Amino acid sequence: MPIVTIFERSPDEGKGLARDMRVRWALEEVGQPYDVRPVSFAAMKEPAHRVLHPFGQIPTYEEGDLTLFETGAIVFHIASRHACLLPEDVNARARAINWMFAALNTIEPTIVEREVVLYLEREESWFKKRLALVEDRIRVKLADLSRRLGDAEWLDVGFSAGDLMTADVLRRLGGSGLLEEFSNLAAFVARAEARPAFTRAFEALRTFFNESDAV
Repeated sequence: MPIVTIFERSPDEGKGLARDMRVRWALEEVGQPYDVRPVSFAAMKEPAHRVLHPFGQIPTYEEGDLTLFETGAIVFHIASRHACLLPEDVNARARAINWMFAALNTIEPTIVEREVVLYLEREESWFKKRLALVEDRIRVKLADLSRRLGDAEWLDVGFSAGDLMTADVLRRLGGSGLLEEFSNLAAFVARAEARPAFTRAFEALRTFFNESDAV
């Protein structure tokens, strides 16, 4: 059974914004049971964990003698081993993978940059100006994505790993008001979060952190 490492304590108070969420979600989509192993912030930097993740982060994915540490690679591995997250048609499959790369390489970096500004630069004199500049850059990416999605339900012929990864990246904008400026993207994320597999993954996550907090 695959093992996914997760934060021992939720830095986002159980909102499911850490990157293990997309791995949990993918495993639920394909019906693959899994275990989780919580890791403290201190343990993440210890040699034992760095064997699994050289950069001292989470998640990692262990399956037999295979260990992976990048969520794009992990979700691609899961989708490749099981039906339903990658289309059988060769071209449609390639497009789904293309959207996985776009989510991680084109959309997510600026969203994460905004989080860094909020967490680390709030007390700086340039904070408001820098935040506005970063948010404008995010709006450009969202506008491009919004135009491409249009009135479609998903990014291509049907829900795929590309939609999963894109929706999970966009979820990081929750509470910012930015996503709501593009009604079709807000609806896209809502559809993704309404999927039974997402619900199962999220409830498992919340249950774990609620039990941890009670200890």
